Amino acid sequence: MLYTPAFWAMAVANLCHTASFSAFFLLPLFVLDRGGDQGDVGVVMGVFALASAACRPWVAAMIDHVGRKRSYTIGSILMVAAPLLYPAIPAPLDSGYPLLLLLRAGHGIGLAICFTAVFTFMADILPQDRLNEGIGMFGISGLLGAALGPALAEATLQRFDFLGLFLSGSALAAIALLVHQPLRESRRAGEQRAEGNFFNLLKQPKFRVVGLLALLFGFGVATTSSFVAPLAESRGLGFISIYFFCYSGGAIAVRLTGGWADRLGEHRVLPYSILLYMTGILLLPLAYSQPLLWGAGVLSGIGHGLLFPLLNTMAVRHEPAGTRGKATGIFTGGLDTGIFAGSLLLGTIGDRFGLNVLFLCAGVGMAGGLAFFRVHRHRAGAP
Repeated sequence: MLYTPAFWAMAVANLCHTASFSAFFLLPLFVLDRGGDQGDVGVVMGVFALASAACRPWVAAMIDHVGRKRSYTIGSILMVAAPLLYPAIPAPLDSGYPLLLLLRAGHGIGLAICFTAVFTFMADILPQDRLNEGIGMFGISGLLGAALGPALAEATLQRFDFLGLFLSGSALAAIALLVHQPLRESRRAGEQRAEGNFFNLLKQPKFRVVGLLALLFGFGVATTSSFVAPLAESRGLGFISIYFFCYSGGAIAVRLTGGWADRLGEHRVLPYSILLYMTGILLLPLAYSQPLLWGAGVLSGIGHGLLFPLLNTMAVRHEPAGTRGKATGIFTGGLDTGIFAGSLLLGTIGDRFGLNVLFLCAGVGMAGGLAFFRVHRHRAGAP
């Protein structure tokens, strides 16, 4: 059975955690209010992603060792506690800068634990012949949370200042902490733990392919999440939120179409999902009208909607329970590393050569990922 009570409970928890995380997309306003500049914004936001990616090998090992639910609880506690500490950062920013960076790192580690644990939990409880469908449908909760968080944060910020922002982020995480408590541990007692650590697993051909593709996917996510708004503003293309609505709509729509990816196999569908995402990015330099911008959002959204569950499924399929946490960690860690590195590298390219070159470089990177998979698809277990 796919849609069990545990599925829905974890979907609610994941929606709340994603909303809590995305509420902090407004944290740059806090940094600027405390006397920081745009460089400080980049550092403060980047430390979160860096800590989230850097801790992944140890987080993945913990999830396999102590259990998915217990790890999710630990991550949830960090996600509840971290927002409550932001009001303690003194003004001006210089006097509390080290404390803020340390807090951002801890917040990022909490999110890394939650995301890795929840997708490992789902890989345990979903039917193996419907993994793509199940992970894709479950991922809709994250897409909805990513839309809810900033909207809720903006509303509370306008009415209650930054304290409202931080309390709302903590409250959302608290809901996730409470909702998953009645659930049982997903891995059955007595299941043998597999030998090897995160880095040994990463040496295997399949996980090198998954890790690299996830990293390049992260580059794409950094492109669409960080640089489309400046493009639309510079060209006077109106409400940028419509692009993200089209992006999310495309991702959700393709996941509602059923489990055909499981029937065809992720290795057959993956090249088309990369091609769709790449096409959406490469349309952006040509987007001097709103319809073209929105079309680019739909194409990238469909590509995203397919790519995330396909790569996640590829990582965990046929893996024993004792290594699923590390397998999920390789995928999510590669994605986070790509987002962090992509934001820095593409930002530098954009500053020096302009946004059109930035999007072309991102598209070329996705094309490189497609070519890499075509050559090495047998290493990922393709028939």
